[in-house]
Amino acid sequence: MPSSLRSWIPAAAADLVLILVFAAIGRDAHARGDIITGAFITAWPFLAGASAAWVVMRVWRAPYAVWPSGVCVWIGAVLIGMLLRAVTGQTVVLPFVIVALISLGIFLLGFRALLALILRTSRKQQRKA
Repeated sequence: MPSSLRSWIPAAAADLVLILVFAAIGRDAHARGDIITGAFITAWPFLAGASAAWVVMRVWRAPYAVWPSGVCVWIGAVLIGMLLRAVTGQTVVLPFVIVALISLGIFLLGFRALLALILRTSRKQQRKA
């Protein structure tokens, strides 16, 4: 999907919000309390990883593409996020890595795939009209 100069802003915002939602759901599920501040504490390594992927892969060029943009943001968020959690003494255990991979994959790839499906369906309907 081609992108205009500013069309990357909603995609970046969606990535940010979805990573925060992932962190808030996790904190709530584990009854950690202080969901708002705690979500930011939990999310920052994943946000840093996603941000690094955005910069390194120049995701703003095709911010809504599942491949390679979405996949790189997803893998960057999880890989760098887990590394940052490890070096800062936060928990990194295999079950959490698996949950993060699955959840962030669904979130970060899902909204891009859903948007692509909506656009494709809309184009087909416009051609028929």
